[in-house]
Amino acid sequence: MSDLGAGFGYLVKGQRWAARHGRWFGFGLLPGLITLVVYAGALVGLGYGADDLVAWATPFADDWSSPWLGLLRTTLTALVFVFGLFLAVITFTAVTLLVGQPFYESLSEEVDRSEGGDVPESGLPLWRELWISARDSVRILLRVALYGIVLFALGFIPVVGQTVVPALGFCVSGYFLAEELTAVALQRRGMVLKDRLVLLRGRRMMVLGFGVPLTLAFLVPFVAVFLMPGAVAGATLLARDLVEPSGGLRPGDAGSGETPALGGVPAV
Repeated sequence: MSDLGAGFGYLVKGQRWAARHGRWFGFGLLPGLITLVVYAGALVGLGYGADDLVAWATPFADDWSSPWLGLLRTTLTALVFVFGLFLAVITFTAVTLLVGQPFYESLSEEVDRSEGGDVPESGLPLWRELWISARDSVRILLRVALYGIVLFALGFIPVVGQTVVPALGFCVSGYFLAEELTAVALQRRGMVLKDRLVLLRGRRMMVLGFGVPLTLAFLVPFVAVFLMPGAVAGATLLARDLVEPSGGLRPGDAGSGETPALGGVPAV
């Protein structure tokens, strides 16, 4: 339980850091604002079209009597929207980080600089950093999609589907949300995706303590945009303490088999 509290503490520290550095806070808002506009439009469209999608996918129920037809399609419509919201929470961070790669790299470096010690830099051109970030994000999203499909199917189980499954969904969302955010700082330290996952699994409760509250907060409209700069700052602080003082994994320790390129970032 102490790790859960410690993880939440990094989230709070990150928001405090952003509040004390107003210029960087404003700088970090821009990518989130762009992504929010796109996602808001997509979710509104899903909200209007989910019932038509469900009706199209369940023609076998057209002749069902009331209330079974309405119950089936209302439940499926709700599940479709919840699944879309689940994917939006996860992919929002990935897309925002991709759009805001240069913004968040600079913000994360400033956090390292303000905390003292080494300030790792990739030394790679922007296009290479974007490619690495996009490639790793796709790998994470594939993992999330697999979990999402399983949870979606389990959602049909009475009672469990309405209690345990949503809780598991938030845990999955929080874990991979934390991975995406810490990747900004850990990639600059030369850690490839496989090594990052090993590192985070070693402190799973701390990662959940950071990511789950943030996931819940991201469900509130507009909150994700305003928390994003502090979330990147908090994830950088978390990454620093996971890798450096604790004697955790350093670049190449996990034996991923990928060769670091210039600046410690793995070759593609």
